[in-house]
Amino acid sequence: MMQTALAISTAMLWAAVLALGAISLALVRQVGILYERMMPAGALMIDKGPAVGALAPVFELADIQGRAVKIGGLDAAGKSTLLFFLSPTCPVCKKLLPLLPSIQAREATPVNVVLASDGDLAEHTRFAQKQQLARFPYVLSQELGMAYQIGKLPYAVLLDESGKVRAKGLVNTREHLESLFEAKERGVASLQQYVHGEQHA
Repeated sequence: MMQTALAISTAMLWAAVLALGAISLALVRQVGILYERMMPAGALMIDKGPAVGALAPVFELADIQGRAVKIGGLDAAGKSTLLFFLSPTCPVCKKLLPLLPSIQAREATPVNVVLASDGDLAEHTRFAQKQQLARFPYVLSQELGMAYQIGKLPYAVLLDESGKVRAKGLVNTREHLESLFEAKERGVASLQQYVHGEQHA
């Protein structure tokens, strides 16, 4: 009687182990499918403003500290420029700003980061001090925003050393920001375009 009960319990345990193994395999497969569908999600490019591959308009501005800042055109130092449009009232902008130094430092090709917005100088000066943004040029120009037709924030535009637009889009995460540099390296307008081409290939 006891041996029969032991045999039954052993069989049930093996059945449970096999069932758990099958469930684990099914979960791994589903995670793989989900990963393929979701990656890579780059910055959402909005087809407004200067097109990718086109020369960006040239602006010669003064930042909120009075420093001269040139945006667009040939960069004498051979650097790219990341133009980051923000607002002091944008919570996502505040989340991304602390990431900019590390993104700038890890890029193999040197890159300038320029912060851009419009509005009240005093408000932006207080915001820049609170967020410790003195290391970056911070310009206020309604014309600059209009030239790139900025409708939603945060928005970023990556210019190469010759002043051409290489990537742009809405950026809500670090991955979105990094996708602009990835698109530039791959020679595509956006990471979505690259993935779309890979899938069709």
